[in-house]
Amino acid sequence: GRSNLCLSSKGELQSKSLQTGSTALLRGLVEGQRILSRAKRGWVWNQMFVLEEFSGPDPILVGRLHTDLDVGSTPIKYVLAGEGAGTIFAINEITGDIHAMKRLDREEKAEYTLTAQVTNRDTDQPLEPPSEFIIKVQDINDNPPQFVEGPYRASVPEMSQVGTSVTRVTATDADDPVYGNSAKLVYSILEGQPYFSIDPNTAIIKIALHGMDREMREEYLVVIQAKDMGGHMGGLSGTTTVTVTLTDVNDNPPKFSKSKQNFVIPEELGIGQPGGKVKANDRDIGENAKSTYNIIDGDEKDVFEITTDAQTQEGILRLKKPLNFETKKSYTLKVEAANIRFDPNSGSPFKDTATVKIAVEDSDEPPVFSKPTFVLQVDENAPINTVIGTVTARDPDVTGSLVRYFIDRHTDLERQFNINVDDGKITLAKPLDRETDMWHNITVTATEIRNHSQISRAIVAIRVLDINDNAPEFATEYEAFLCENGKPGQVIQTVSAVDKDDPIQGHYFEYRLIPEMLNNPNFTIKNNGDNSISVLAKHDTFRRQKQEMYFLPIIVTDNGNPPMSSTNTLTIRVCGCSREGIVQSCNVEAYVLPIGLSMGALIAILACIILLLVIVVLFVTLRRHKNKPLIIKDDEDVRENIIRYDDEGGGEEDTEAFDIATLQNPDGINGYLPRKDIKPDLQFMPRQSGGPNGVDVDEFINVRLHEADNDPTAPPYDSIQIYGYEGRGSIAGSLSSLETASSDSDQNYDYLREWGPRFRRLGELYSVGESDKET
Repeated sequence: GRSNLCLSSKGELQSKSLQTGSTALLRGLVEGQRILSRAKRGWVWNQMFVLEEFSGPDPILVGRLHTDLDVGSTPIKYVLAGEGAGTIFAINEITGDIHAMKRLDREEKAEYTLTAQVTNRDTDQPLEPPSEFIIKVQDINDNPPQFVEGPYRASVPEMSQVGTSVTRVTATDADDPVYGNSAKLVYSILEGQPYFSIDPNTAIIKIALHGMDREMREEYLVVIQAKDMGGHMGGLSGTTTVTVTLTDVNDNPPKFSKSKQNFVIPEELGIGQPGGKVKANDRDIGENAKSTYNIIDGDEKDVFEITTDAQTQEGILRLKKPLNFETKKSYTLKVEAANIRFDPNSGSPFKDTATVKIAVEDSDEPPVFSKPTFVLQVDENAPINTVIGTVTARDPDVTGSLVRYFIDRHTDLERQFNINVDDGKITLAKPLDRETDMWHNITVTATEIRNHSQISRAIVAIRVLDINDNAPEFATEYEAFLCENGKPGQVIQTVSAVDKDDPIQGHYFEYRLIPEMLNNPNFTIKNNGDNSISVLAKHDTFRRQKQEMYFLPIIVTDNGNPPMSSTNTLTIRVCGCSREGIVQSCNVEAYVLPIGLSMGALIAILACIILLLVIVVLFVTLRRHKNKPLIIKDDEDVRENIIRYDDEGGGEEDTEAFDIATLQNPDGINGYLPRKDIKPDLQFMPRQSGGPNGVDVDEFINVRLHEADNDPTAPPYDSIQIYGYEGRGSIAGSLSSLETASSDSDQNYDYLREWGPRFRRLGELYSVGESDKET
């Protein structure tokens, strides 16, 4: 054909003649223009269709496809492919009409890319090449503005100036901002006037009213509207709320509810205890409402102090000094409350004052001592009933009750002191020794006669004064060592003394030898001038063989009044020393010891020898006293043997009184088993017993009894062996007492006579035994 048909937008069919073999097809704004081959020609002209978004429900015609091959004789079929083909967009295969079947929303998808093709209806062979085109969805104003971040909360200080910025709100519109005015927003206030205003373009909310006071109203609700289409008629709108809170500023001073306040405080109120509370109210909140309290004026301001309770913001009056109703009955104070924080530009006095009158309430007070602590003195060894001192107390009340005195015996457990209950004189009950206790601390109580519950206490410290009642003595038990090769005038020992007394002028000791030793040829003493002496040797001829030990009595006298003295003996040993003067041995026996061995080494060697001998003796003794069984067990001995002795056993728990292995069946015995109480010197030949089925028990017992009586190796006491074996095949039960819980006295043995001649003798023996017991 000479002509080419195109897709017409909105039902309009367009045609244009093209030269054969030189046709160019515009297939899209993105891909550009493609040059088709000579055999093919572009058949879709319009590459862009614009369709307004709509909400249905009826289908809307988008456009129509048509080719110049569609002349009625050829079976033509139009095919649509691409985005939304078959779902959003549908094509009439015969006419080529394209319809939008569903709602088109530009905010969801702004354009669709589709491909059109013409095929043979019968063979599905393509008659035209695929041609691409775009359907663009045109925006309409179908989305209202929205405040995504709303609702909002904002705050601004109270009393802010007009025009102060509060906050900014933002609304968004989903419509196309570059097409028309669908997304152009204008802001306005629906509620919140005349307090606030908003800029219509920037959406900044500002203060519109002067003097907004938080104490009058703290919170405001503002409704903001955003409208599209530039705010014109027909535009869509959205709203949000802004909660504006006025924050506090310190614009209110503290204020006392009463300018004059009265308190009554008891006289016995303790130091630091609260006596009353005052409070100044502040309409502000938080840090702006915090106040501090001070006493700025009043009589005797140092008696009271006021502190601030951080939790309740109250001023608490506390006592700094004790109250005395008898001295002062009332106080007047001027208290000030001032804000901690305040605005210096406000010009307001952020403080308030109140007058506080305090009345002291009289109380029954305990007695008061003239001094809290009494210090008394008494000489040691003073006689009993000596007056040490006096304590005094009085009742401070107006009535002036009499006072009685007592000693707290918990502080005087030994009852060394007494006190006069009426006048408080303390006397001595027992003699005191300064060397035992220098100080005695007791507690004295004073009690009102009228009210025994009113008690006060005072500490009495009693110092015991020293008298010279102790003689000096050596500081320690001295033992001096003198070398045989020492030189004359050599210092043997330095001696000092001590005295339990403590004179005011200090100690001074005088040393001298006893009169009998004044002309001592061996030793002398020298005063060192520091209350000590040195003992000196007079010659160098001291020998241990001649005299090993010397005793030197020395008299020590103090400077007390009267002076006290004691005789102390210094022990001096003569020792053998090295050339350097080092003591090596102080015993005479050292001369007979081997050279090179000391006494300690010899003692250690001797101790080791004794220990070895003790170990050997114990080992031999244990070997000799090793326990052996009373009866040797023979593997071939199967007899039941019970060996009884006249010594008392240990009961059922005694496992050593007899050997249970001897209680064996006599069948199979091959020999005689000798007793092992005492090792026999003579051995008897074993005697064969009867066969297993022909044992004569009576004969067996008699033979054994005869052998035991004639055995010269048997113990020197009677022994009877009792056998509980009654023979093979016996219909009777066991005769053994080991298998019964009853005793012999509980059984009747008359039935043994009925067992035949073999048991008749046994029955007679038991019957005789029972009759003997009864007799």
